[in-house]
Amino acid sequence: MKTKVTTEKLPILLWVDNLEEEALGQAKNLANLPFAFHHIALMADAHVGYGMPIGGVLATEGAVIPNGVGVDIGCGMCAVATGLRELSHEQLKDIHRTLQQVVPLGFKHHRRPRSSELMPPVPGGFDLADLPVVAAEFASARRQLGTLGGGNHFMEIQQGSDGHIWLMVHSGSRNLGYQVAGVYNKLAIRLAEKGGTRILPAKWQLDFLPLGSEEGERYLREMRYCVEFAKANRREMMQQMQEVVAELSGCDSFGQAIDVAHNYAAMEEHFGREVCVHRKGATRAGQGEQGIIPGSQGSFSYIVRGLGNADAFSSCSHGAGRVMGRKEAQRQLDLEEELAKLKRRNVVHGIRSRKHLDEAPGAYKNIEQVMANQQDLVTIEVELQPLAVVKG
Repeated sequence: MKTKVTTEKLPILLWVDNLEEEALGQAKNLANLPFAFHHIALMADAHVGYGMPIGGVLATEGAVIPNGVGVDIGCGMCAVATGLRELSHEQLKDIHRTLQQVVPLGFKHHRRPRSSELMPPVPGGFDLADLPVVAAEFASARRQLGTLGGGNHFMEIQQGSDGHIWLMVHSGSRNLGYQVAGVYNKLAIRLAEKGGTRILPAKWQLDFLPLGSEEGERYLREMRYCVEFAKANRREMMQQMQEVVAELSGCDSFGQAIDVAHNYAAMEEHFGREVCVHRKGATRAGQGEQGIIPGSQGSFSYIVRGLGNADAFSSCSHGAGRVMGRKEAQRQLDLEEELAKLKRRNVVHGIRSRKHLDEAPGAYKNIEQVMANQQDLVTIEVELQPLAVVKG
């Protein structure tokens, strides 16, 4: 932990350097929620989000906040070690080009629905009818399964410090999670305004659903389905990556997948109480649990092992974290300078114009400093150097 803020109802523990004032203000709002529990934790990559900071961890009693999970429910990472020790630059370019052809990127979906057998089962013994938003979006979601999306989502080929070539995917629940998040955030707003008396200021954007209520339990069911859908989405893309790499390199050995989510809420026990832990851009890092912390394109990523730090609610950062917004990066970053960074590292990439600068290395925090700030949360097992990256 770097610093502690004690000016609010609950303390705020920070692992982050140079937090923006707006993000700190959002954390203070969390600390003054009537149902917030024990303290607020901000991870080393924290920055301003919608309602709640990205990189924030919030435990609550009796309430769940849709904006405390975010719109890309279940977004996370998947990584697999291969039997390869090296790939030539030409092989990397071939793999990069082929992945762009076989995996739908950005807003693109599959032309035909994927088999319903690839979709995750409804959890908890419920029927699809018990998940009304998921049911309405189910047919569309079948076309989204195995698609990357846009923003900071990526597929990457990496050289591990363990000597192996690694494959990594970062993606989430696509439009399915977006729809679920939107419906239940609007429902939370309607409930907050019912009767004309608000518990929380509307400007906080932290309206909640009571746990145990019909609305709260329905949101949890739909959110959990989106978490599983996001995992299935990453699994499908990882399978596609393995097939492409196998075809173009002859590799016939792939390790067991590591998969972690970093946008979700879950019931967990902390400080002797069962609470609802919201991780919005934060990864669970329980004692001995394996995880993934990616950097920006062009910087290192890490396979880590959790230390179960109670002060962080057994969590760690979900990545490097942004230092500037997308439009700001497109305006301010120097295209030639960002291209030179990637060229020096010999990374195969897709940055071609200023519009791509929102995902350039300079738009993100220094991942090495982020890792240094959370040495009490995780230990590094494998350091991964980027070789080729496909962005959404």
